[in-house]
Amino acid sequence: MAKARAQSHRQAEQVLVHEDDVKDEEEAQTLDESGDPLEESGRTVDSSDEEIEESVAEDIIRFEDSFVGIDKRYRLINRIGEGTFSTVYKAEDLEYDRFENNWDLDERENKKWTSPQHRRRASKRPHYVAIKKIYVTSSPMRIFNELELLHDLKYSDAVCPLITAFRHLDQVVAVLPYFQHRDFRDYYRDMTIADVRLYFRSLFTALRSVHAQKILHRDVKPTNFLYNPEQARGVLVDFGLAERQGTDWHNCPCTLPANERRSRITNSVWAQTMQPGVQTSSYPKNDVRSSRRANRAGTRGFRAPEVLIKCTQQNTSIDMWAAGVILLTMLSRRFPFFHSADDIDALLELTSIFGKKKMRDISLLHGQVFETNIPSYSDNGHSLEKIILWCTGRTKDEKQKKIEMGDEEKEAVQFLYRLMECDPAKRITAEDALRHPFITKAFEDSEGDDDMVDLIGAEE
Repeated sequence: MAKARAQSHRQAEQVLVHEDDVKDEEEAQTLDESGDPLEESGRTVDSSDEEIEESVAEDIIRFEDSFVGIDKRYRLINRIGEGTFSTVYKAEDLEYDRFENNWDLDERENKKWTSPQHRRRASKRPHYVAIKKIYVTSSPMRIFNELELLHDLKYSDAVCPLITAFRHLDQVVAVLPYFQHRDFRDYYRDMTIADVRLYFRSLFTALRSVHAQKILHRDVKPTNFLYNPEQARGVLVDFGLAERQGTDWHNCPCTLPANERRSRITNSVWAQTMQPGVQTSSYPKNDVRSSRRANRAGTRGFRAPEVLIKCTQQNTSIDMWAAGVILLTMLSRRFPFFHSADDIDALLELTSIFGKKKMRDISLLHGQVFETNIPSYSDNGHSLEKIILWCTGRTKDEKQKKIEMGDEEKEAVQFLYRLMECDPAKRITAEDALRHPFITKAFEDSEGDDDMVDLIGAEE
């Protein structure tokens, strides 16, 4: 068992991945596909110690047998998460008092509000962590990348920090704080606009911290943001698909000046083969150009248009689009909102909302051509207001009067347009989102909270 704890505090730097294990190998596309959001939500639980299935108990025993010594440091309690690349267990830290634990947010809160006498009594309580067992099918480079990014983000607001990590043979585990949270499906339908503001204030605080270090999370979704509605606090987790901005970048027309981009489009093969007055184009019978390769990692339904169109210079704005999908889910009361089988279906789902014209323009922005002959898709699509009213059963009916949106809901929809902006260059950033009137009202509602005052001060 590789030791990764120092005398005074835990160190993640000592997790070693031998150079001969780190291979520049191309992984199958399926390894970049995170689990189905609906299935994953049901596999992320927050249960008590007693609620443990027999199969889970057997799984814990197998894990303890295969990872020698883990039971000496941690008492595994339950399996609380299961994804494409890892399994997460709730455990009690048996050596908590031997180390500094600056990561323990709950302990810091207790010290802030309790007397010294009660603090000594509280220190005897059990302290829980989340142990993430990373599957051996993950490449060494992927594992190393995740641990390195978690280490770099350990002092970031609303981001789950890395406590330590261990390696035994080919098995690597990461030890993370355990956060009390609720399943997204249990509360999203009941959220008021005020609740929504608080949720996104916490999420954008996390994304601001991540994006400030030029890191793309790439898999923002409800199951990767552990939220506690009672405390109005959440943490961003699972950086298994995250990467630094600029990784494996290749020139994309979306970064060119507008006049140069228009010139390229005018002189392109596509423009020359367009028939006058016809919206469809012909294509070379034998296209000798190499296919475009771009990072498509993420979860179906949460990928931004530029990811689906294979932009080769993706940036942190893809996380803001995913946050927009979460907001659309809350406002429409539908989860998952998008449920495509592949990237083509995903593009068509967006076309049904934003229209064929918008999708053509966005595709050309990235040097691609978008065409569809499906007659049911209109050129201009539908407004997000109309989509939300339809999803919530408020469309006009002959027998009943149409129910209009309230002012707060309209404000939320206008903010949604800033998140679900198809042009990544025009999409709102996490920093600007925290300054947006829709979010700043959450700060106004929490004037007496010291933590909120600190957050406001951090933005000035």
